[in-house]
Amino acid sequence: MSHTLDQAVAVAGYYPALASSVLRRAIGQEKVAAHFVHAETTFDDREVRRHMTVLVLTGTRLIRVHMDDGAGHSAEGAHEASATVETAMLSRITNTAMTHVVHHPENFRDGDTPSELVLAVGWGVHSRIELEPATCGDESCEADHGYTGGVTGDDTLVRVSAIADGEESVRALEDFAATLQRLIGPRG
Repeated sequence: MSHTLDQAVAVAGYYPALASSVLRRAIGQEKVAAHFVHAETTFDDREVRRHMTVLVLTGTRLIRVHMDDGAGHSAEGAHEASATVETAMLSRITNTAMTHVVHHPENFRDGDTPSELVLAVGWGVHSRIELEPATCGDESCEADHGYTGGVTGDDTLVRVSAIADGEESVRALEDFAATLQRLIGPRG
């Protein structure tokens, strides 16, 4: 694992020993070409939850490690965290999309940092299926028309904003995406 990746995980501060251990196993002996670490805290009515996503590029793979807080399963409610590792061969990446959001675009100049960036990477691993009962349009019809819905690719999505994460994080995601594009190359 590269020294800069190890430092980025330590700075993120989300169980760095666990994150580094999981990453070392996932990366193995490969050289890290690029990485991006994104720690996020979310708030709801009753609790604060932390998440961390680490994207790593090697010469052949995109590795995604996602860590979440958990409530624990013991009677005492002990705290726990889970780490999920997903790996895609670079040759299997089917699409990427980078959305640039710019506040006050009339003032934007070449070289400025976007206000937000969203990187989506698809490789056909995960899909989300949304179904609902189908209808024929007749409100008095009681027939079973089955279901209707759609399948949406849901592999990797990372969003950063200058306000929440800082301009450095936005630039880091831009740099990571540029390396990803270079490594997957043109498709023909």
